[in-house]
Amino acid sequence: AALAAAAYRPRPAKQAKGALPAVFQHIDRHVEEYVRTLADAVAIPSVSSDASRRPACLEMVSFYRRMMERLGVESELRELGKHRCCGREIEMPPVILGRYGRDPGKPTICAYGHLDVQPAAKEDGWKTDPFVLTWVPKSLEEDASDGYGDFPSGGKLHGRGATDDKGPVLAWLFIIEAYQKLGEPLPVNLLFLVECMEESHSEGLEPVVQKEFAEGGYLAEAEAICVADNNWLGVRRPCVQYGLRGIVYFLLEVSGSSKDLHSGKFGGSVHEPMVDLVQLLSSLVDSKGKILVPGVLDSVAPLSEAERKLYDGIDFPLEGHKRACGAKRLLYEGDTEKSLMHMWRYPSLSLHGIEGAHAGPGAKTVIPAKVVGKFSIRLVPDQVPENIKALVQKHLEGVFDKLGSANTMRLTTDGEGAQAFGGSPEDRNYLAARRANECVYGVAPDLVRSGGSIPVALTMQDTGRSVVLFPVGRNDDGHHGQNEKIDLNNYICGIKLLAAYLTEFAASTGPPLPPAPPSRGLGRQAADRRKGCTRFMAGFQCECGDCA
Repeated sequence: AALAAAAYRPRPAKQAKGALPAVFQHIDRHVEEYVRTLADAVAIPSVSSDASRRPACLEMVSFYRRMMERLGVESELRELGKHRCCGREIEMPPVILGRYGRDPGKPTICAYGHLDVQPAAKEDGWKTDPFVLTWVPKSLEEDASDGYGDFPSGGKLHGRGATDDKGPVLAWLFIIEAYQKLGEPLPVNLLFLVECMEESHSEGLEPVVQKEFAEGGYLAEAEAICVADNNWLGVRRPCVQYGLRGIVYFLLEVSGSSKDLHSGKFGGSVHEPMVDLVQLLSSLVDSKGKILVPGVLDSVAPLSEAERKLYDGIDFPLEGHKRACGAKRLLYEGDTEKSLMHMWRYPSLSLHGIEGAHAGPGAKTVIPAKVVGKFSIRLVPDQVPENIKALVQKHLEGVFDKLGSANTMRLTTDGEGAQAFGGSPEDRNYLAARRANECVYGVAPDLVRSGGSIPVALTMQDTGRSVVLFPVGRNDDGHHGQNEKIDLNNYICGIKLLAAYLTEFAASTGPPLPPAPPSRGLGRQAADRRKGCTRFMAGFQCECGDCA
């Protein structure tokens, strides 16, 4: 932490309003403290998908709540009950609701974040212990080589959850602390919605959101919501996100014999589940990324010229994208527009793994009795999870029937799935986020969509609030992957960024515009009516008279 703090170089802010100059100076003086706190948070292995790590999830909730208590932030817990995890019923970690400030003369913002993380282990390919925050210095020359442009990294803070989402969720508390130390009032009333099940599809959260944002609920006074749980489009320019793809996650099980078999004794005489599963999986998508399931692409809204123009000028160097993912070649090599469209406005199908097959080192001549293939489809506006599930079921049943196998196939989903999300980048909430980027980074952020999914964003939007997606880290942070990191400068500037957002929202006038209508309600007939509209972006808000 001390080494990282010594390497940090403050970035001059532009047009900082109110107490922000003093707040920024305070933040610059406490870098070491912020790094140490992040290290303490990363050290708690709060993997929500692993039942053996459930005590760590509860510890992480307590850790964050203690920080809130020290700062005088009111908090309450909402229990979520039990769920099935790793073959047994266990309690889900509770949701934290918090409140700081009750001034009726100030606007009220709700900050959302999550404390749980994806699984991680050194043997997965991490260069450092994933639960020990490790600062790795990086020179300006290395930053330039990686295409970082005008925003150097300050070195990398490696650790699971550093960028997704422990770093950003800690920032809200650092902001409150800074205002307190300076004797300045926070410019808004701040509400908190912090969960520890986001990496497990936010299981149990939807009814909490629906109840607590409703009249009489703990969060009912929120005028707008800020989600700081995503990343820049690239590595050299900040952005504000106004769209997300949805997701359906599938589990494809093929079972045969009552037990695993020796391939020497039984190979060639039985129908092998693994052979069937591989053929089924290969029928879903080709090597160029084309989805082969009939009907899935039929529900994608047509690309209009007005929408296509929105991709002009977005800063997304493909070479940097290749470095971020470590790929030698991209599917749409040299075509930025097509690459972005296939990450944002078209669905994608990805194969994730096979459960039950031998995956350890060495040779094991076994025929598995049961194997489970895991894959997901990222959904775009106009696509409904239930419809996509039905199409996949019908396709796989047809393929399996043609195999003539004696095995049994069963398709299930992990959760109900989530539809795509879209916000209005011109409303008061988004304008505050855009101006905050201009204040901290001195440039107008790109307005982008994202290929990822945050299911709770759509649930929160359904409460009638504008929900802004406000990235802190860069695209090469390695969310969910090995060697996840957040750059030191992004971490510290992220604290400033969220502080500036609160100030900009408080300084703006008028209520937020109505949020975009959820895409779950936009059917093909409505989409067809809007094809000719010059202001309509498929699945997102339109304010013209023709489409009202």
